[in-house]
Amino acid sequence: MSYAPAAKRPAAARGGSTLLLILICAAQFMVILDVSIVNIALPSIRSGLHFSTSGLQWIVNVYTITFGGFLLLGGRAADLLGRRRTFLAGMALFALASLVCALSSSQGMLIGARALQGLGGAVLSPASLAIVTTSFAEGRERNRALGIWGALGGLGGASGALLGGLLTQGLGWPAIFLINVPVGVAVILVGRNLIPESRREDATRHFDVAGAILVTAGLMVAVYGVVQSESLGWLSAGVLGPLALAAALIGGFVLVEAKLAAAPLLPLGVLRMRRLRGANLVVALLYGGMFGMWFFLTLYLQEVLGFSALQAGFAFIPLTLSIALFSTIAPRLVGALGARPVITLGMLGCTAGLALLSMLPSHGSYFVWVLPGGLISAVGFGLALVPSTIAAVQGVPAHQAGLASGLLNTARLAGGAVGLAVLSTIADSHTAHAIAHGASQHAALTSGYRLAFVISAAICLAGALVAARTLGGAPRPSAAVVPAPAPGRPSTAAPESARATPAAAVETAAVE
Repeated sequence: MSYAPAAKRPAAARGGSTLLLILICAAQFMVILDVSIVNIALPSIRSGLHFSTSGLQWIVNVYTITFGGFLLLGGRAADLLGRRRTFLAGMALFALASLVCALSSSQGMLIGARALQGLGGAVLSPASLAIVTTSFAEGRERNRALGIWGALGGLGGASGALLGGLLTQGLGWPAIFLINVPVGVAVILVGRNLIPESRREDATRHFDVAGAILVTAGLMVAVYGVVQSESLGWLSAGVLGPLALAAALIGGFVLVEAKLAAAPLLPLGVLRMRRLRGANLVVALLYGGMFGMWFFLTLYLQEVLGFSALQAGFAFIPLTLSIALFSTIAPRLVGALGARPVITLGMLGCTAGLALLSMLPSHGSYFVWVLPGGLISAVGFGLALVPSTIAAVQGVPAHQAGLASGLLNTARLAGGAVGLAVLSTIADSHTAHAIAHGASQHAALTSGYRLAFVISAAICLAGALVAARTLGGAPRPSAAVVPAPAPGRPSTAAPESARATPAAAVETAAVE
């Protein structure tokens, strides 16, 4: 593969490498932060814009769906149009969308702006990794830069709860979006002259925009159909129609990828790999079960137990630290035991923790009821996440490693979005039913959250069964295959996927 202009590579050799790395990492930190920071502000947003629980999930899901749906397209745009140009365009869109989020006066305005934020992140994030990869000399210098890039991305997810609490309580919920604007402007102004331009000269200039739009629209319409079931019922035309349309859109995506796209985002042949299919299904179930935990615990802490936004942020710190710690331990366990037992144990840990959370009382104690279940779930998540990534790329040819990693990232975001839509709809419906039968507000809310945790536990148990049945029989990971960095854990080698397909290695592990 060749890049142009060669005279500008690598930037690190000309000086300014530290500032370049700070600039790129600041942008990646912002993008991953916005996956998690919004959760703590959800009760305040609900009060300000009068969202229902099922409506509230759109604030989270519309970002993750557009992010995941356009991620591979963003990486291809960076390769073909130029990494600096794509990075700055994505940063501009992200900052502008953040401003609109902060100024939103209606539910539709906020949800639309969050969709644009996700699109900006999908353009910006793979370009940021590509810039790091092409601007630093291969070897120790690039490995160090990639390690810092991965660690800052993980820190963005882990710090979302605390930073969201500080901003929401001190300045109000618009501040969690407004903070992105000055940072984005600074990145654009400095980056125009600092970031080197490069692009692939040997690639076919096909973007497969149709494929990206079809898969993203399909997920959006599917989530809409699920949410509508609360008010209309599952067998109504208002639910079955959107679900049928979603199936048609996803079918159209498969057709485009298989027959029509000159350069498909997802060559379907990669799905013939049994372990890759199994790992992606496990990750989708893991996120489908665990994505909602942060959502419902945030609402329970603030709306039932009466925590402030800042107190809720501090309450999540032990959970995020547990994920970071056990994400670093998990690869060593995989080296000793193999991926299958570690992933299965992790999924069972998530199941046990969520089962404990399903017993939350309406007047409970954080230390007695929330912390034990939350910690067990977090430990299980940390154990399952990185080994699932290892399993997904084991045995994949080097030239497809980036594609396999990108597919995994899409599976986790799609699984989390659909899972949260189903859970929030069921919880909201159950809460309304309880209130209609005379339950107090706190008791009804708690009852809905408990039901959501029961279903989440069942989803994770299904993931454990899938892992046990599909992920055996493969060789243990070798040094030739480098998984995506765990939250807060620097990568120790430059992944082939980063060199071949920058979009693929984008790490969105944090789910708070």
